[in-house]
Amino acid sequence: MSAAYDVVIVGGGAAGLSAALVLGRCRRSVLLVDEGKPRNASSHGVHCLLGHEGLPPRDLLARGRSELERYKTVTVRTGCTITIVPKGDRFSVACADGFSATARKILLATGMKDDVPEIEGIERFYGRSVHHCPYCDGFEHGDKPIAVYGAGDKGAGLALMMKRWSDDVILLTDGLGAVTPAMQERLARREIAVREEKVERLDGSADGALQAIHLEGGKTLARSALFFTAGCKQQSDLWASLGCVRDEKGGIVTTPVTEESSVPGVYVAGDASRDLLLVAVAIAEGAMAGVAINRALLKDDGLG
Repeated sequence: MSAAYDVVIVGGGAAGLSAALVLGRCRRSVLLVDEGKPRNASSHGVHCLLGHEGLPPRDLLARGRSELERYKTVTVRTGCTITIVPKGDRFSVACADGFSATARKILLATGMKDDVPEIEGIERFYGRSVHHCPYCDGFEHGDKPIAVYGAGDKGAGLALMMKRWSDDVILLTDGLGAVTPAMQERLARREIAVREEKVERLDGSADGALQAIHLEGGKTLARSALFFTAGCKQQSDLWASLGCVRDEKGGIVTTPVTEESSVPGVYVAGDASRDLLLVAVAIAEGAMAGVAINRALLKDDGLG
């Protein structure tokens, strides 16, 4: 017989843990399922999070899981993938390890996965001196020589943005797409050089500090950091199997009134739903989703 829960939360990152905390305090029965693949696993510290500036991501998540232990109605299962199928006014949940459950509501806090550029040596520097988010990591590389990796005007836009942190910015298009004349003019006014050669490899110290970028043809650029805009995708395809609608940027669409997705009873929080991908925002969205779900359950039970 399947275990029955008020809510199943998929994803144990900042958004999922935040929602579980709210729902646990509402005395809701919650199952949180997490594969254990956080987007920021390579990062040394969480930034822009009041009271926890610079805290390692793994420590933040560990604190969150520890805080949930107080709430006996909250169960956490890690390291398993799941399938979800609507069954009338409930959802049938099956874990790959054979565990099954039913839920009245579903919260997808599955996050996004970055499309990291395929450059030789990048793994050693990713999360240390190669980043995707200037709000998260730009400050640490202030006034240092920075490279921006990105095709066309999207890459150019990030290069212009990085001038907020450094006067020495170079755009690397890697031969993936030309910058429009209008954007070229803007880059020239800000003294941002554009290199169109293929990026061959990255070099630096053993502890992940970038020092040089090697381009096709033998040119070497001395750089201390690289910020890229190569896109990202949904970490999980549960949204597709459930039939959730996405927007033009790939985020799962939610309604501002109920916080539900296009599928009744399915909610979304964190990176999977928004364009602003910060831990602080994910925590807030998780809390908002928790409140919205509790309100919906109260209404379903004639108490709201």
